[in-house]
Amino acid sequence: MSTHPALVALQERLTGTLLLPEDDAYDAARQPWNLAIEQRPDAVAIPADVDDLRALLSAARESGTPLAIQPNGHGASGSLAGTVLVRMGAFDDLEVDLESGIVRVGTGVRWGAVVEALEGSGWVAPAGTSPVVSVAGYTLGGGHSWFSRTAGLGSDNLRAAWVLRTDGTHERVDDDTDADLMWALRGAGGLVGIVTATEIDLVRAPAVWGANLTFDVADAPAVVRAVRDLAASAPSTLNVFLNSMRMPDAPQLPEEIRGRSFLTVQALSADGSQEELIDTIRRAGTVRREITGPTSPAALAAASNEPTDPTPGRGASMALSVLDDATIDALLEFRELPEQWPIMGIDIRMLGGALDAPRREGFASLESVGWLLHALVPVIPGVPAEPGEMSLEAFRELLGPNEASQTVATFLEPEQTLERCGSDDEIARLRDLRARFDPHAVLHDGRLPR
Repeated sequence: MSTHPALVALQERLTGTLLLPEDDAYDAARQPWNLAIEQRPDAVAIPADVDDLRALLSAARESGTPLAIQPNGHGASGSLAGTVLVRMGAFDDLEVDLESGIVRVGTGVRWGAVVEALEGSGWVAPAGTSPVVSVAGYTLGGGHSWFSRTAGLGSDNLRAAWVLRTDGTHERVDDDTDADLMWALRGAGGLVGIVTATEIDLVRAPAVWGANLTFDVADAPAVVRAVRDLAASAPSTLNVFLNSMRMPDAPQLPEEIRGRSFLTVQALSADGSQEELIDTIRRAGTVRREITGPTSPAALAAASNEPTDPTPGRGASMALSVLDDATIDALLEFRELPEQWPIMGIDIRMLGGALDAPRREGFASLESVGWLLHALVPVIPGVPAEPGEMSLEAFRELLGPNEASQTVATFLEPEQTLERCGSDDEIARLRDLRARFDPHAVLHDGRLPR
């Protein structure tokens, strides 16, 4: 199919760059972070400024080719055929106000830059576990972080946004100036405008303390129960993640972990040591490896083992209302079945705390949700995909009876829509707001149910 003349003309008009499929740099520019997803947009735009964005809006209106904003590749969910993919790397301003605890972040900025800027300041960012995720994409999709029990979702911390509306107006928007727009931006992504920068509350954390406890798989039932029981009394300043790893018997792995399964408990406190609470977990099994003491978000990011380059992978996420004994036993038995070898890791995140009392109105919510789980299947060249897909489907079926009524967009699988994140009334409200703010549908409809 030939490229619309309005898009071809943009190559000369933009200060930035517009890449068409025949251009050499197109293939690299179109790739999402998850290389298992194949994106083939009609063009890839790398705007230099707001005027470039206005030109893109005009061309989208003329050509009928909507704009899909994807700052640095995360959040990809489909082919994007019939769209212009927009990368926002040039919008890289970062301004930190330590006196007020507020940061202004351009849409092209990644969390790692914010975490670095805050090191040693007594403030932390409501950032995800990966330092290479864009602040805007994470925040506009809900975003669950190390500090979510303390400060709520990433979207709860969104104070304001600089938004380019589809009529070309560029302005700072907050709850006082446009509460409806802010409600949609907090969790539904860029369905209602192009966000060029965000203003985000930082989290006061005068003494960040962490614990990392590793147990053999035989202790997993007791340890998971201990974490589950702790959730009822843990202060909101304490955040706890579990990670169940099953390592392949691969010669390139160190001998001490090759072919082994183990469970790691990671705890993070925003206000100093929580030794007494962590000791209830420590006593549930035999600790094989332990690291405790003062830490920082930068140290956490360095030790996260999150990939720093695009990589293929598949996964399944489930938000659970409860984590009862029967579910714990079934999940851990499932974990060790020989046929479930494709699942390398299962993360379990304790929710509650500030998540149950959001500070601001927004589409995203994990209120009254107890746990967030994610299963990871690496994509390995030459290894058939079918066993991994079967394992992920079995994981979903196992946890289905306890699935909560909502999750957040940053934990959706590629084919899932915002129906999993909100009620019918909330989806209807999103549709109404999109019709009002983008009447000509010049922005891609993202994960809005079609």
